[in-house]
Amino acid sequence: MQEPDKMQPAAPGAPPPAGMTMPPSDNPHAGMAMPPTGTSPAGEMAMAGNRAVTPLQIAAMTLLTLLALGAGVLIAALGGNFGMSVRDMRAGAGGLVMPPGMVMSNNMSTAAAQGMAAVDPAAVRYTAPADTRGDQPLVPTRVGDTLVFTLTTSIIKWNILPGTQVMAYTYNQQVPGPRIRVKVGDKLRINVQNMLPEATTVHWHGLILPNNMDGPADVTQAPIAPGTTFAYEFTPQQAGTYFYHSHREPDRQQALGLYGALIIDPATPPAAPAYSREVVVQLQEWTVRNGSTFPAMPMEGLLPNFFTINGKAYPATETVNIKQGETVLVRFIGTSSAFSHPMHIHGGPFRIIETDGNPVPPAAQLLKDTVNVSPGERYDVLWTAREPGRWLLHCHILHHTTNDGTEEQGGGGLTMILNVVP
Repeated sequence: MQEPDKMQPAAPGAPPPAGMTMPPSDNPHAGMAMPPTGTSPAGEMAMAGNRAVTPLQIAAMTLLTLLALGAGVLIAALGGNFGMSVRDMRAGAGGLVMPPGMVMSNNMSTAAAQGMAAVDPAAVRYTAPADTRGDQPLVPTRVGDTLVFTLTTSIIKWNILPGTQVMAYTYNQQVPGPRIRVKVGDKLRINVQNMLPEATTVHWHGLILPNNMDGPADVTQAPIAPGTTFAYEFTPQQAGTYFYHSHREPDRQQALGLYGALIIDPATPPAAPAYSREVVVQLQEWTVRNGSTFPAMPMEGLLPNFFTINGKAYPATETVNIKQGETVLVRFIGTSSAFSHPMHIHGGPFRIIETDGNPVPPAAQLLKDTVNVSPGERYDVLWTAREPGRWLLHCHILHHTTNDGTEEQGGGGLTMILNVVP
C-alpha cells in the first residue's frame, strides 16, 4: 500500500478516493450536488414539476369540484326562484319593473311579481288631455225595451295633477269610469269590450242579480280575454249608490283605475227631494315612483304617495259652487282598493241617510262631521251650506291630503272645495 505522502495527485475532475474528506473551499458552489453532465439546474427543476399525478389527488380534486358546484346551485336555489322564466318575466317590451324598496321573498311566484309590477309603458294606447275629467255620464242606446251601455277597457296616460301623469287602467279612457245612471226596473245590457293586454271581468257591487252576471272571474264566469266582449244583462231591483269594478286580479286592476259609479234611482222619484244637488266622491290611491305607476297596496314599496277624488288630486279636484242655505247630497263611494278614508266636511255636521244603498230609518240617522269610508262602502249624507265661504271636504288621514308628501294651495290629494256663495 502506498504511503500518504507518496500518493500521486488526482487527475482533474476525478472523484476523491473513498473515505477521503475534502477540505473547505473558497468556491461558493463547493458542496453543491451537480446535475448530470448536460443538464442545467433549471432543467432539473422542470423535471421535478413533471412528476406524475396520483389517482388519489385526482379523486380529491374531483370531489372538491363537485362540492363547489353543489354549493353554488344550492345558494342560487335558496336565493332565487327558478320557476320564473325569461318569457314570463318580460311581460311586455319593457319587462317587469318592481317597486323600489319592496321586500321580495325568494319563493315569490311569477304571477305575484306580475301583479305588483309597474304598468308597462308599451301597453299605453292613448294620452288623455290634461283637463279631461272622469265620472262622465254614460249615455245608453235603446234596443227594444233594453238600455244598452258599452264599457271599453284600455291603458292610458292620465293627468292627476298638472304635470303629474299616471299610467291607468280605464273604462272608456277616463278615471273613474263613466257614471252609469238608471232606474229600478230598467232592463240593462252592458257590453264590456276588453282592450287590455290581460283578461278582466266586471262586478256590480252590492246588487241583487243573477249569479252568472255577478262577475267574479273563474267563479261565476270565464275571464273576458283580450280583444273579446262579454255582455252583462240584469234588471236592477234596488235604488241607491252603488259602483262597478274589475273582479279579476282587482288588487291590481281596480287599484289602477277600473271602477265607476252606478247610481240607481227609484222607479218613481220623490215629488219633493230633500236636496237640491248631488256630489259624487270616489276615492283612490296611487303609487308613482321614478316615473312608473304601480298598483297601490298596503305593503313595503307599494304604499301610495298620491290620492285622488274622481281621478284628480287637489288643487285639480272639482270646486263645487253652492248657494247659502242649499242642502247637498254627497255620495261617498269607497272605490279605494285597500285603504280607509275618514271623510270630513268643514262648516257643520251632515246627516247620514243611506249606507251601502240602504235607507237609514229617520230615528237612526246620525249627525256627524266625519265618516270612515272603507273599501267597498258607500255613505249618502246631507250637508247644508250654512255660511258663505270656501269649505273643505277632505280625508282626515292628513298624509292623504298631500301630493307626494307636500301641500299645494293649502292641501293636496283627497281634498275638494265646497264654495258657498250668498
